[in-house]
Amino acid sequence: MLNRHENKSVTINPSAIGAIIVAAGRGSRMGLGYNKVFADLRGRPVLDHTISAFVHSGLVGTLILTINPDDEKKAASICMPYKKDLNIIIAYGGAERQDSVYNGLQAVPDNVEVVLIHDGARPFIDRRIIEDSISNALAYGAACAGVPAKDTIKIVDDGKTVVSTPERSALWQAQTPQSFKKDIILSAYKYACENGIWGTDDAGIAEKAGFKVVMFEGSYRNIKLTSPEDFLIAEHLI
Repeated sequence: MLNRHENKSVTINPSAIGAIIVAAGRGSRMGLGYNKVFADLRGRPVLDHTISAFVHSGLVGTLILTINPDDEKKAASICMPYKKDLNIIIAYGGAERQDSVYNGLQAVPDNVEVVLIHDGARPFIDRRIIEDSISNALAYGAACAGVPAKDTIKIVDDGKTVVSTPERSALWQAQTPQSFKKDIILSAYKYACENGIWGTDDAGIAEKAGFKVVMFEGSYRNIKLTSPEDFLIAEHLI
């Protein structure tokens, strides 16, 4: 696993870097009645905060935004001010997150060599994490941001009886971005599609296709907004 200082030796060519921002959900768990990425966070939609972080990093040349077709007008309005800074492509999401990512991958231009896949509802992504995502993908082919688990984790059976307690030092909480050389993640998704494999994240898809994924440290601030309580935390972080 690369540390932050070793990452600095990797040369990054922004024109060869693409980011897929997944924003095609409906926000049902939030109970808003609309997609949470369009919810207000200190005067700006959540998605605006997320996109802005990638744009201002200066490390990404292409951004692919996967959305629900019903949200296209709102998404286009958010993207408009940033189109002068990088290539922005709109792709439609699918029934599941995995479908949305696959649709986004189909839209990645030929010149892109490394793809970062990021949740639109993680607005606290920063330049350091983006840079480390790219550097680790270039060095190892597949990488996943995450943080060491703070809590003890229990494995339980269907009756909620504890089966085992994994060693906490080996447990990490996965975040996004999850980053890959383009040929690796395309191959992994094709394999998953052909073999009926489903995963909850992109690193999991790559793992099931036989690729090794390295973890690198993200940030405990890099939270995903999934509940009303998360928005209270986000307001405090801002």
